[in-house]
Amino acid sequence: MLTVTGLVKRYGPRRALDGFDLTVAPGEIVGLIGHNGAGKTTFVETVTGLVDPDEGHVRIGPYDTPRAARHLLGVAPQELALYGTVSARENVRLLAGLAGLRGRRRDAEVARVLAELHLTDLADRPVGALSGGQRRRVQAATAMVGSPPLLLLDEPTAGADPETRTALLDAVKARADAGAAVVYTTHYLPELVDLGATLALARDGCVIARGTQRDLTRDLPGELRVTFADPGEPELRLPTKDPGADLAALLAAGRTPASVDIRRPSLDDLYHSLEAAAL
Repeated sequence: MLTVTGLVKRYGPRRALDGFDLTVAPGEIVGLIGHNGAGKTTFVETVTGLVDPDEGHVRIGPYDTPRAARHLLGVAPQELALYGTVSARENVRLLAGLAGLRGRRRDAEVARVLAELHLTDLADRPVGALSGGQRRRVQAATAMVGSPPLLLLDEPTAGADPETRTALLDAVKARADAGAAVVYTTHYLPELVDLGATLALARDGCVIARGTQRDLTRDLPGELRVTFADPGEPELRLPTKDPGADLAALLAAGRTPASVDIRRPSLDDLYHSLEAAAL
């Protein structure tokens, strides 16, 4: 659904994108992660056509330019982009009209999306009177109305409350299950586990690793946590890639564990390894 190859975007001497490549298939959720300044937001702006790349190519479905494919896109930018003086319903209704929906079909779709994101009871309040998390849900609704086949969600739960986060994650999973391709940028890594997302790790304007969590964390150490029968012996926390061998070594040394906990490498470990590599 989305194929991006060799994107370069320069701002003076700085390259916000520097050979950025990414492919997203229908039905796939890609978690795009990286440090601030890694190029994630510039990538989203380029795919939506807000920014023209200096080099590279964006293909969305059968279209070779973002502008030609705008009707295929649903976008929730990092910064809130809503009309505060009108209602949540009117904000979503406007985007439904831009997506080509009219009349009863439009109104039914607006009502459906508002219900999906738990906004029905808030639908006729001015957006400016809503909480930050409620506004995040309205913004997601403007992206999802009309069921576009490609969703670009840039930090959609930033500052969100638990209700907002749960509603958004459920809605994103439902869209992917229905066949939409989703690019989801976040610094809140547990969301990507909940979404079952594949990962794209960005640094310095390009994707440096791509795959499943299992693939990308395979070579990272986990942690072996051991308490001992002797209450005077402190808990042992040992970084390990082979917990079985390390535990066997402890037993061979005559130490008597009271409890053993094996923590597998996580997305946080992967993210921290990227940070360390960038220093």
